[in-house]
Amino acid sequence: MQELELLSRMTLYILLGLFGLVTLILGWFQINVYKGKAMDNPDGSTDDWHEQKILFGMSLADIIIICPATFVGITLILIDSHWGFSILGVLSFWHVWVNTAFTVTSLRFEKPEMTFMWFMAYPFGILLGLLYLIWMFVHFEIVFFL
Repeated sequence: MQELELLSRMTLYILLGLFGLVTLILGWFQINVYKGKAMDNPDGSTDDWHEQKILFGMSLADIIIICPATFVGITLILIDSHWGFSILGVLSFWHVWVNTAFTVTSLRFEKPEMTFMWFMAYPFGILLGLLYLIWMFVHFEIVFFL
């Protein structure tokens, strides 16, 4: 990563910090859902696997796959491994895909108020994923070939 300019490294560290923060919040939320606690969403809906059984599997998948993979990717990037960039690239696609699905579902079925918390819970994941993918595209040669 020493080949990256200061601004590029700072941007990467900010993105990694945001990925870490979002992952901590996601992990906390999904652990509570997994334990059976009904968790309220900013759009007025509730994640409760007693009501929607699929939420049990979704929370378990986030806890055992998505959250650990994100922290492994961040760690690998910080120790200058190309694998970390690849892992976070795949997870960025996941962030874009899943948050697009949740945002559209929220808008269509819940008709939420567009509050800051709603934005952070739904469209922010799309933005974060896209920003990392753009960063990786711009720095592709440096990241993967040097």
